[in-house]
Formats: sequence, C-alpha cells, structure tokens
Amino acid sequence: MKTPFIALLAMQLTVAAIAQSNIEVPQAKTANGTVEGTTEQSGIRSFKGIPFAQPPVGELRWKEPQPAKNWQGVRPAKKFGPRAMQLALFGDMGFRSDGMSEDCLYLNVWTPAKSAKERLPVLVYFYGGGFMAGDGSEPRYDGESMARKGIVTLTVNYRLGLFGFFAHPELTKESPHRASGNYGYLDQNAALRWVQQNIEAFGGDPKKVTIAGESAGSVSVSAQMVSPLSKGLIAGAIGESGSLLGTLPPAPLSEGEKNGVEFATSVGAKSLADLRAMQADKLLEATAKVPFGRFSATVDGYFFPKPPSQLFAAGEQAHVPLLAGWNSEEMNARVVLGQEKPTPENYTKAVQKLYGEQASEVLKLYSGTTEDEIIQAATDLASDRFIGYSTWKWADIQSKTGGKPVYRYLYSRPRPAMTPEMGNAAPGLAGGVVKSDAPAAKAPPARGAVHSAEIEYAMGNLATNKVYAWTPDDYKVSEVMQNYFANFIKTGNPNGSGLPTWSAVTNGNAVPVMHIDVTTRQEPEQKRGRYLFLDPLYNKQ
Repeated sequence: MKTPFIALLAMQLTVAAIAQSNIEVPQAKTANGTVEGTTEQSGIRSFKGIPFAQPPVGELRWKEPQPAKNWQGVRPAKKFGPRAMQLALFGDMGFRSDGMSEDCLYLNVWTPAKSAKERLPVLVYFYGGGFMAGDGSEPRYDGESMARKGIVTLTVNYRLGLFGFFAHPELTKESPHRASGNYGYLDQNAALRWVQQNIEAFGGDPKKVTIAGESAGSVSVSAQMVSPLSKGLIAGAIGESGSLLGTLPPAPLSEGEKNGVEFATSVGAKSLADLRAMQADKLLEATAKVPFGRFSATVDGYFFPKPPSQLFAAGEQAHVPLLAGWNSEEMNARVVLGQEKPTPENYTKAVQKLYGEQASEVLKLYSGTTEDEIIQAATDLASDRFIGYSTWKWADIQSKTGGKPVYRYLYSRPRPAMTPEMGNAAPGLAGGVVKSDAPAAKAPPARGAVHSAEIEYAMGNLATNKVYAWTPDDYKVSEVMQNYFANFIKTGNPNGSGLPTWSAVTNGNAVPVMHIDVTTRQEPEQKRGRYLFLDPLYNKQ
C-alpha cells in the first residue's frame, strides 16, 4: 500500500506528464522543408537555428550567400545555430549559440501566431558588435517578449570581420557582379529574402517587415535601406545608435582590395585558392594583428552602386518610416581628454589637437568652464564623434528625401548598479563589462545612458540580464520604450494609448525629439548647430 506522500507524489508526476504531453510541438513548412520548434511557457512558439543559406565554407567562403538546400522529413529547430567566426572582444556579450563556426547562416523566429493565416507584423533584428562580434542568440535580443506584443520576431546571423567584409582583386574578378567585400550585408539581404518567401508559414505578413538593430546592427539597417537589393523588402526601419553616414562607412572597392592583398601577403597566401585552403581559426587568429581587426565594407557597384550619402541625397533609399535615435553617453569624456584633468586649459588643448583652426568653433558648440561642464562637453563631443552625428545625419536626410515620417529619440536612462553577484566587475567603455580577479576600481557614476544600454529596455528583456539590479523605474522605462517600438512595427507610428505624444520630424527647424527616461517627454531639438558644424567634416563620400 502506498503511503500518502508517495501517492501524492505519483499524482503530481502524472499531472505534470499530462500537462507536458498537452504542450503543442509547433511545426512550420518553409520552402526548404518542415521545421519543428518549441512552445515556450508563455505560449509563444520559437524556432531556432533555421538555415537561410548554404554554409559559406570551402569554395563558398567569400561568396554571396547561396540558397539553402532542401531537406526531407522534419528538421529540429530547437537550439540556436553556431555564431559567426569572431574574437572575444566585448564583455557585455553572452551567447547561447551552438559553438562558433563559418557555418553560421541561421536565423531564429518567435511567433505568437497559431496558424499561417494570421499575417502579423514582422520584426527582423540585426545584432551589433562593430561587424566584428555578436550573435542572434544573445539574450538581450531575444524575441519572445516582442512576440507577446503580437509581432513575429526574428534575429539573424551574418558573417563578420574577415569572413564578412574581405575584398580582394581575385574575388572581384570571379564575382558575376564584379564586386567583393560586402558578404555580411549580403547575408542580411538573403535573410530578408527568406522572410519574404517563408514568413507567412509562421503567421507573419511579408508586406509588414520592419528591420531594426543597434550599433553595427543600426548601421546595417541604414545599409539595407539604401541598397537596391533590399530596399523593396522592408516596410519600416528602426535604428539605435549609428548609420553608415559617418559610422563604419564603406570604403572604395579599390581601397578594400588593396587592404585584402596586404592581408593575404601577411599570412603567406599567394592566391585566393591559398586563402580558401587556410583553416578558419588560423585566419581569425591572424586578424588580431590587423589594426582594430577591421575589414571595411566597400562601395562595390552592386550592393552599394554608389556611395550611400549620394543615394540618400538623391532619394534612392527605401521610402519607409524611420524611428532612430541615440543614447546620452555613447562615449566617455576620456576619449577626448585622455588622462588629463578636466580643466579649461586641458580641454582646449585636446580640442585644438583634434580640430586645429576650427577648434574655436567646437569650443563654442561644446562649451564648459567648470570641471563638471567640461566633462559633460567632452562626453557630448566624444559621443557625437563616435555615433551621434551619423544617426542625426540619417534621420535628417531621411526626413528630407525619404518621403515618409521620421521619429527621433534621445535615450537617457543610466543603467542601475551591478548586482552583488558580479563581484569585481566594472562597467567598461561603450556599454561593455570589465571582469577581473582583483577588486575593480570604482568607476564614476554614469552621466547618462552608455552605448548599447537601451537594448534590453527596447526589446523587453531586462529580466534576462542578471548583471544589473533593475528597479521598478527601469521596468517603467522599458514598458514605454518597448511599446513605442511595438506600435511603430505594427503601424509605422510609435504613438499609442498611455504614451506621451511623439511628433514626426518635418523639414522645419523645430525638430521634435522624444527624450526617453523615467519621465519621458518630447522636446524640440537643442543642439542642431553641432551637427551642422560636423556635417561637412564627415560628409565627404
């Protein structure tokens, strides 16, 4: 005879087994075959690690992505695919990927739809990381929270660094388009074409696709908007900190080819065949010796038929609504001041070193006399040089030639303190985390929102980040920002019930800017003169 405890335990296990057996095992039929995903506890269906192109390995290394091959039967889609080849560069990146590999062209889908007939709006999110690191498996980009807002949400992998942006004369010669160097961008384009062909199977509407991203992901959004290969595949765009109109712009193809030849020589490769025969990890290791490890995109005559600034100026980009902005502390004052004290004399010397005869104008636009004012002025200057200007330029030119509404924001919520469990960790530059065995030097309090700080707020993923001790105010800010994003994805307009009214930019001088913080409010643009001054310095393409 069973004891009451054992009987109760058996009953609980039986109930749990029945509940588990009643959870739907979702399937979706893509053009290449059927995939089987997972139903999360929230009811959202997720499909992870779906191939959208053939593995770019062997002879396909440094070729534009080829269509994925068909498969028979049901393909499991329950875990993330491998992340792209990359060095460990940023302390704020955490991956759930299945290792690292050249075989990295996979995407992930989260959908609230129960059938293929619902035709819900779609969000495709590109990760950041300077085109050198990042992955669609990072928890901060997770799509489940957005899916709960009624949006089919995707994250997309793309090739990085040497594997994604390597140009070489032999590559140009073998290309049917006489182009080389933009394989990462072409991967994103292939993913967008996959969405057009397959998203209805997940309940999405191919006519309501919004692309979004942060940092290099935001630069990617501006690139896909302006490329003739992608501009017809999207209905809206969201950019968080950065555009190619000043941040990581493409170089002339001849310059990219020259750099490619120099790299090939440095690794002892006498031909493209030699380069393709080298092991991926050996090539990756060699990139650590390249300045910044960076390989620039190129104006290749194919993905970019002309310099992007010319395409935007001519109104040849996608005519879709744009929501774009940046953070209040994108870069630290130390980038301008170095280790010098924030005195008027040291600040003046630093600006003179950067701008020469134009220093006096910069000192008027980014002014300060007290130590606190100088730190703020140097922070603003460093932030604008890093990424503020390029985002401003994108929103400004889109409002003039894009033919659709543009919404601008400034995100200002500083992250809270780190949790005690983080031990000796400290905040790093541009949103990173510096970990150490020794007690970390106490960093000065953030003056604003650092680079990348807004991602978890915008995507509704604060709870997945265990680094910071989130407060009720943080969740309040996240709710506001995510709802703005969700409304924009659904309608092309961020406004909605319970939110401060957000006006679109017009061609007038009174540009409205939504300041997103604990007290979110709209204010007229205050610092336009800074960007008008910087404009001719950057806009030389």
